Amino acid sequence: MAWVHATRDGLTPRDKLAQLFVLLARGEPSEVLEQLRAFKPGGITRVYSGDLASEVELAQGLNGIGPVPMLVSADLEGSRMSLPFGTPVPNPLGLAAVDDVEATTAISTIMAQEAHAVGLNWSFTPVIDINAAFRSAIVGTRSYGSDVDRIERHALAQIAAFQANGVAATVKHWPGEGYDDRDQHLVTTVNPLTMKAWESNFGRLYRAAIKAGVMSVMSAHIAFPAFVRAIDPDAGAEAYRPASLSKILNEDLLRRELGFNGLIISDATPMAGMGDWGPRDVVLPEVIIAGCDVILFSDDPNADLMRLVKAVADGRLSQERVDEAVTRVLGLKAALGLHRNSAPPSLAAAQQVVGSEANRMTASAVHARVPTLVKDVAGLLPLSPARHKRVLVFSGGAIIPFVPQPLPLSVPERLDREGFSVTLFEPGMSVSPKDFDLVLYLFAEETVLTRSRIFLDWVKLTGSVFDGMARYWHDLPTLMISFGYPYYLYDAPRVPTYVNAYGSSEALQAAVVEALMGRTEFAGTSPVDPFCGSEQGKY
Repeated sequence: MAWVHATRDGLTPRDKLAQLFVLLARGEPSEVLEQLRAFKPGGITRVYSGDLASEVELAQGLNGIGPVPMLVSADLEGSRMSLPFGTPVPNPLGLAAVDDVEATTAISTIMAQEAHAVGLNWSFTPVIDINAAFRSAIVGTRSYGSDVDRIERHALAQIAAFQANGVAATVKHWPGEGYDDRDQHLVTTVNPLTMKAWESNFGRLYRAAIKAGVMSVMSAHIAFPAFVRAIDPDAGAEAYRPASLSKILNEDLLRRELGFNGLIISDATPMAGMGDWGPRDVVLPEVIIAGCDVILFSDDPNADLMRLVKAVADGRLSQERVDEAVTRVLGLKAALGLHRNSAPPSLAAAQQVVGSEANRMTASAVHARVPTLVKDVAGLLPLSPARHKRVLVFSGGAIIPFVPQPLPLSVPERLDREGFSVTLFEPGMSVSPKDFDLVLYLFAEETVLTRSRIFLDWVKLTGSVFDGMARYWHDLPTLMISFGYPYYLYDAPRVPTYVNAYGSSEALQAAVVEALMGRTEFAGTSPVDPFCGSEQGKY
């Protein structure tokens, strides 16, 4: 605390404000470091490349850039939202399907140790949203499912594992997402629950995380009208103010009612869920005024810094509030030991930890327990080249955040190696049931940012309206597998055999093939209702 207070009081007014920014860091280390030297933010969120040596070089270069050691963050959400050079691990929905707290602890420990080895000290996880609205693409595979008990035990396990290994955990998205099927990247979403209902799920989850000592909370672009109207019945439009800009939700509910005294970071400020509310000249300073201690991301950091300077000058943003926010930023840094001038990461040390054989073996054993057989009403499984030699595959590839084009799945190639003859469907192809022994639908859409909804687009999949209406499962054995979004039965309720795998990593694709061939069991249990509240898909 002495270091926090002395450091805060020694900062210039400009550097105090810069401490309130976490900037997105993409690209080559030299370019990133040049930008950071000019601005000297409180921290960065790194979009990692697959080059371990380059990332360690960047981490070493961060040392001494600003007046205070830097927070280095990422969204460690597993599967495709992992360190690209690290050990492949399941995403939260996959871990929830395993539903073994020891497994979640082991995977979270791997994630934290590998992250810490490359200088990362803060993760914007765990996600404690509730997978209630099945059309919600933004929750999707990022949450631990729809059961509050299951979410709580796995989230607390991840918090403990992260913070025991030098990585501050963050629970999100405050005040709770999952009952609105829209995406905060595109619109301010709404938590529609009553206070009684909210207390029984989101209130319980946030209270448990706070009691467990979680270091930060992400205040999102989500409105919570019930609490605002409980304070002001005539709130009108203010009832729909996003939490990231709401003093009522951050200070009255999160700090006073729930007792959280850690750091509050906003969700990404370029998102339309915040921009919907007003011009940036107005809303950017309101992030800090409303109780967030950190502004996440900026398309123009210098312009945003001047917005804060003007807000201090005209009295909208008090110096007392700035100092309070800076105190919490420095407090998080001190809690992580960043004030001790410890040695920066080394490549040799990182190579001993990142992607180690022991870590891969542990993760592989957990991956094997993820695949979930939702239904097999025709008794199709296990597959056999003797019975299902000629396979027709429909697939749109793996849809991944920040990657403009789908990536091919390896399942067809893996089946080919098992002795099957695999044909990939191409638009315009003439399909005759006599030419095939099995139809296989492969989907791989994990949570996709700026896409409000995920659904089975038959026309896009097949290339035409007429092919989109064709259903082959009356003539041929048919299997549908989702390596992501778990609700495709809503659009294909009559498909006779359906498997959820929740993530599309190579490790999960390998695990699914092992189960399809009968060499391992389908051990996963559904953490959500894959039938979307309807019996139609069960038959």
